[in-house]
Amino acid sequence: MLVTRPDPDASDTAARLGALGIEGVGCPLLVHETLDVGLPEPKGFAAVAVTSANALRALDERGVLARYTGLLLYAVGDRTAAVARELGFAQVTSAEGAFADLVELLAHAPLEGPIFYPAARDMSADLGKSLAPFGRMVITAEVYAMNPIAALPAGIAEQLGGEIAAVLFYSKRTAQTFVRLTERVLDRHGRAQLGVLCLSEAVAEPLLDAHFVRVGLADYPSEEAMMGLALQFARDQNPR
Repeated sequence: MLVTRPDPDASDTAARLGALGIEGVGCPLLVHETLDVGLPEPKGFAAVAVTSANALRALDERGVLARYTGLLLYAVGDRTAAVARELGFAQVTSAEGAFADLVELLAHAPLEGPIFYPAARDMSADLGKSLAPFGRMVITAEVYAMNPIAALPAGIAEQLGGEIAAVLFYSKRTAQTFVRLTERVLDRHGRAQLGVLCLSEAVAEPLLDAHFVRVGLADYPSEEAMMGLALQFARDQNPR
């Protein structure tokens, strides 16, 4: 199975697949870039909100993460929450889901003061806009970018639908990148053969629009649910 998420997460997911007896091939379609932008001082903020561990890694790479570790941190999911704890945040709350779950959590959290949101340059959703109806002020700083690769690595395209039976997708932008990179190398038959396993319906949208038909959706937007989806796909491919 091809793992399209950026490193270091791609390597972690490939290792988890290996533990399940599934060969995982890391193929990050987006490459992390830390941006040199101005950042607010932590004083006055009630909390930090993150929708990706990449935001925390970007702050860490710039050597400024320690400024914010004394604040409450709200993470979109358990994996991002775990990375926050590893990087020094002591008070971490996970929304245990997707962006909408984080919005719901922050809308009703007992916070007094604005929320600092270190985010990607190409945001799939606007946290400030989503929380404005609840009277929450969000200060957004675009601290990193995820840049798409120009082409699939040599040999990968030829294996899609054959040796590589399925591809795992964790973000809509990664799915969009995959569609662009394969539009000339995967014909209608190839798209019908290849399994595309997605974290959510939103992630699957570009693939459905591009006529991939073997689409699998995780029961819940988590790494554990994706592993369950991958295992079920592998069993369906090789019934005993």
